[in-house]
Amino acid sequence: AHKGGIHVSAVQKDPLTYEHISPDWVGNRRRVLVSDLSGRSNILYKAHEYNLDVGDDEQTRKILERIKDLENRGFQFEGAEASFELLVKKTMGTYKPFFNLLGFRVIIEKFRRTRVPLSEATVMLRINKHVEHTAAIGDGPVEALDKALRNALEKFYPVLKEIKLTDYKVRILSSDKGTKAVTRVLIETTDVAGNKWGTVGVSTNIIEASWQALVDSIEYKLIQSMDDEHEL
Repeated sequence: AHKGGIHVSAVQKDPLTYEHISPDWVGNRRRVLVSDLSGRSNILYKAHEYNLDVGDDEQTRKILERIKDLENRGFQFEGAEASFELLVKKTMGTYKPFFNLLGFRVIIEKFRRTRVPLSEATVMLRINKHVEHTAAIGDGPVEALDKALRNALEKFYPVLKEIKLTDYKVRILSSDKGTKAVTRVLIETTDVAGNKWGTVGVSTNIIEASWQALVDSIEYKLIQSMDDEHEL
């Protein structure tokens, strides 16, 4: 895997500068990562990988600045390349939201010491001209929020029935701040075809960070399904 901008630029010109053998020879593949160490070459490489036209140098510079700003705030796009693709589309102005959040609420209740806490989430979205207001109960606040979000969206986008959350990771980024620490959430989602993608969210509120990653995961699937339809 290559992370630094200088490394990526060199490998594109001559792979032997940083690869003593071809990754294919050992059943591997070349990976270029996006981080605060990235340069223009990283962006162009990933854009080509995702069939994205990033336009001129000015667009590439804007994308790079946006990535570095988010990385400084705690975001990490290694393992969250679906969020990276969405970021590129948003920066380029080609992104169109499938829904708009009007509000969400998460309630956690514990009635007795021996009882498992009850988590309930309520979500209100605007989808086209419709307003959907749904609620769901889950084993935890994130599952409840995920269920409520799907309840609102699946009637408009049935393809979302094909996906499920398969991994959920939390990283505390500023442990010196105690309970006010910034939290990073990484989510892995899988569809019925076995495709997997990762998304990321960052906030001092773990529910908000989870919401960001959940929304990216769903929007990425919807964009991919639209692209598949256009290819047919």
